[in-house]
Order: sequence, then C-alpha cells, then structure tokens
Amino acid sequence: MATYIPIDMPYYYLPFFICFIFAFLVHFFIKSYIKPKPSSQDPPSPPALPIIGHLHLIGSVLPKSFQTLARRYGIPLMQLRLGAATCIVVSSAEVAREIFKTHDIIFSSRPEFGSSEHFIYRGSRFLLAPYGEYWRFMKKLCMNKLLAAPQLNLSVDIRAEEVANLVEKVTKRAREGQPCNLSSELTTLTNNTICRMVMSTRCSGSDNEAEEIKKLIDECMKLGAKLSVGDVLGPLKIFDFSGTAKKLGSVLQRFDGLVERIMKEHEGRSEVGEQGRDLMDILLEIYRDPTSEVKLSRNDIKSFLLDIFMAGTDTSSAAMQWAMGELLSHPQAYKKLREEIDIVVGVKRLVRESDIPNLPYLRAVIKEILRLHPSGPFIIRECGEDCKVYGSIVKAKARILINAYAIMRDPDLWTDPDEFIPERFLDSSEEKIGEHQMELKGQNFRYIPFGSGRRGCPGASLAMLVMHSTIAALVQCFDWKVKDGEKIDLELGSGFAAEMAKSLVLYPIARLNPY
Repeated sequence: MATYIPIDMPYYYLPFFICFIFAFLVHFFIKSYIKPKPSSQDPPSPPALPIIGHLHLIGSVLPKSFQTLARRYGIPLMQLRLGAATCIVVSSAEVAREIFKTHDIIFSSRPEFGSSEHFIYRGSRFLLAPYGEYWRFMKKLCMNKLLAAPQLNLSVDIRAEEVANLVEKVTKRAREGQPCNLSSELTTLTNNTICRMVMSTRCSGSDNEAEEIKKLIDECMKLGAKLSVGDVLGPLKIFDFSGTAKKLGSVLQRFDGLVERIMKEHEGRSEVGEQGRDLMDILLEIYRDPTSEVKLSRNDIKSFLLDIFMAGTDTSSAAMQWAMGELLSHPQAYKKLREEIDIVVGVKRLVRESDIPNLPYLRAVIKEILRLHPSGPFIIRECGEDCKVYGSIVKAKARILINAYAIMRDPDLWTDPDEFIPERFLDSSEEKIGEHQMELKGQNFRYIPFGSGRRGCPGASLAMLVMHSTIAALVQCFDWKVKDGEKIDLELGSGFAAEMAKSLVLYPIARLNPY
C-alpha cells in the first residue's frame, strides 16, 4: 500500500522517510531470519510475499475477498499478514462456535487499531474496553436501562415521528416528480432517531448543535478508518505524513466541547418525568449517584455517546438501503410484502411498531437482508491468552476477524446462499433457524448479524425496530422507479463495511397517503 506524502511537505521529510523505510526493512529481515520459525501449530496461511505479506491477495471489498481466500485454500481459520499487521480470519460456523461458546471469555475483548491511540477518550470507550469491571458495568447498564425494552417503549413515539417525517419528505418528492436519494434520507432518519433518544434533539432541522454532532461523527469515522488502515505500515504509522491524526484530534476536541455544553444544559433543566427522560438523563443520574457500582466520569459519558453515534449512525441505514435495493430487484417479494401489510394494517394508517409481530414476511425480509448484507460483516475480537482453536494455537493479543459475511453465505449451511430468499426464514421453511431472540443473540452460529457471546451488539433490538417500521412504511406508501429504466446497482462498496457502492437514488410514486 502506497504511503501518501503531501506535495507541500518540508524538503527534509523525504530523507527521514527513506531512513525509516530502511529501518523497517532491517526490522523485517531480522524477524524473518533470526527469530525462530513459526510453530507448526500456528493457524495455516496462504502463500505470502516478503514485506507485504498477503496484501497482493486482497481485493478492495474485504469481506468478499477474505471469503474467496478461505474457499480457495480451504482454510476456515487462516492467518493473514497485511504489511506489518497480522490477523486471524474465521470463515466457518464451526470455528465461530469455538470462539463464541467454548472460549467466549478468552475472546471477550476487542483489539485496538491504529486510530485508537489518537482518541481522547482512550480508556473510557465501551466498545473497545477490555473485558473487565468497567465493560461489564456498561453492558449491564445498556441491557437493563439504556437499551432495555422499557426505555425503548418510552421512545416509540420518537421513532414513529421520524418514520412519518421520512414519508412526508418522500411524498413531497413524488408530488414534485423529483428523484429521492434514499441513502441520504435513511441516514438522516437514523441520525435523528439516535439524537432524539440520546439527548432529545434532532440531527437535522433548526438545532445547530445536533447538526454539528452529525458532521463531527462523519468526520471521526472517515479519519479513524484512514488511521486504522495505517496499521499495515507498522512503526511508520507514527509519522503522520498526511496529518490525519492531527485532524482526528481536532474533531474529537470539538465533539467534546459540544457534548459538554449539551450535558450542562441537561444538568440545568428542571426535573423531567420518567416519560421525558432520555439516555443523557440516565447517564447523568448515574454520574451523580455516590452509591453507583462504578463511578462514571464525564469522559465516560462522552465516550459512550460517541460509541452510540459511531456504531448506530450508518449500520441501520446501510441495512435499510440494501433492503430496498433487494426488494426492488425482486418484484415478487416486494408485492408479497405489500400484500401482507395491506391485509394486516390496511391503507388508512401508517404501519406501527406494534404491527411487527403480525407481519411474518416483513420479519423474514429483514432477517434475510441481515444474512446477505450484515451491517458489521466482521466481528472483531482479541485473544486474551494462548488457546487451541480448530487444532491451531491462537496466541494472546492476536486479532481475530470472524467473517460473518462468509459464514452467512456458506453453501454448506444455506441453500442458494447468494440469493435473496426471505421465505427461508418463515416458520414453514426447512431452514428455519429458531426463535427471534435466539437469532438476535447469535446463539445459532450460522446466523450472526449482531455478533454473539458476551460482546454481542447491545443495540440489536433498537436496530430491528427502526428497520422493520421504516421498510414497511416505504413499501406501504410508495412505488419506485429507477432512472431511465436502469437496474438497481447492488455492487458492494470497498473496505470493511460492505455497504452499497453507489447511493440509492430512486423516483418515488405515491401510492397512498396515510394522513
């Protein structure tokens, strides 16, 4: 991978750069020829090249690329070296079961990547916290209070209003005969929903503070991704030639100041009732509680909010974009879903969250979308101590990437694995996996869209509520056309996320007005 060097960098950077390349090469050859050869019990590995390792075998769409490698070499547990970085990739349900069930505690931490050292909340981050007292406390807080069913029930009106706002905006586009960028609109919906649930404000509209948070989170994700890719450079990553680390630090400082102001606003307002409490109120209540099991700091709260925004901003939005893309590419499935909604809900009101249990085909559609297009195609873990997995020794501190994308498209586990077939999740199907909660918790290891084990996604229930009601409303209220009769582009985007390569831009045709 080439290193970007700014054109306007000082002239003396180049000699330093050459020196460190030389040092890197010396380091590599010392490790290669002086260090003992790898143990025969290490996970198997495809043929590698000096210095770059397996980078020459990796394509731009990483989940699919790793899937192809695992199939080509028949290695469900393989070790890859990407420049100076090494990781172990899991591509089968059998190996995933060993990690998530047999050795769950050993693999209950997450590794830090290149961007972690530049985060001002390092040590407070829930998503990256090592398995221990702080992480257990925050997970319990999520499951019992912040993202528990009672709190989600209190915010049902927020989610309903945001779906209604989306329908109104799309209806306006249809009335004007204008195209609708569904990718942008669905991202706005998820942002608004999270902002209102967290701090009682919207991410778009008249509230400039919330709009600024949205922009800052976008910048954090882009800059963090760039720095994480820098892991392949090994020791050279400390030389921030592009200035990305400095930019990330600046963005995080702005986020910190903005959230601090919002926290003070919450602390200064009058007492709110149970019905009006948002997640910020709950976190501040624990922050002030002297008897709390773990004393939260203000940094802990800010870091947790950052995690919520970064984990929830694009994931649900991406899944809903795939859902609309697949449904419109399969007209019979679209028609079947609409008929179910018309029978259960009718045409005089908008679908509600309370309708979801009575819409089995809608639930099957969402499950199939998450199988084909998981929002987190890689489930990332760190090995806590040397242990034996699938006949190989996985060493402490090893980075593990469980390729959920590959597992949920395994032809040994699924019939026609690359096809969009929602019927496989209906009760009468031979491929029925189990009860809804078992699916969400990843207890069947061939279906793990939200991970599994102790570090399974705590926001799965919220994501499912948003996805079901939004997709149902878009199908219930609109027909859709692609520009000039073109087909929906279902190409995968580059990188780790496996999002759609292109924005989903469609022409809506209003079918009914639920108002």
